[in-house]
Amino acid sequence: MSCSLRSATAADVPLILSFIRDLATYEKLLPEVVATEDSLRLTLFGTAPAAHVVMAEEDGRPAGFALYFFNYSTFLAKPGLYLEDLFVQPEFRGAGTGKALLLHLAKIANARGCGRMEWAVLDWNEPAKGFYKKLGAVPLADWRVMRLTGEALAQYA
Repeated sequence: MSCSLRSATAADVPLILSFIRDLATYEKLLPEVVATEDSLRLTLFGTAPAAHVVMAEEDGRPAGFALYFFNYSTFLAKPGLYLEDLFVQPEFRGAGTGKALLLHLAKIANARGCGRMEWAVLDWNEPAKGFYKKLGAVPLADWRVMRLTGEALAQYA
């Protein structure tokens, strides 16, 4: 197979949403997906894009995507690249598509002067954890993700 990567365009929004739903199904989190084509179009391709998307194709067929954004490390005084989602369709796994996406993001991070690239992985997702470790990623044992959302977030508006 021949993997090609490209930046997503607004025309990719239906496919991006499909990949998001496929990822959520795999992670057993589909009921949590409230994204719509309109909300993705606005937040990814509007006047102030909040994130970026790289599309992967195998022999011209949609194979997966990576969605990322930049954050900042005060300790390093450098930007960082945060990988929000990485998904490869099951029929393309093991062909190097996921690795190509991850290495592409590492190149972007290096080009932007990022001090690090980070992402979260579910505890039970052993295939993903093994894949990431094989590429040299290390789990952060002393850190836990905290989240404020929904009503808890709205009460401070």
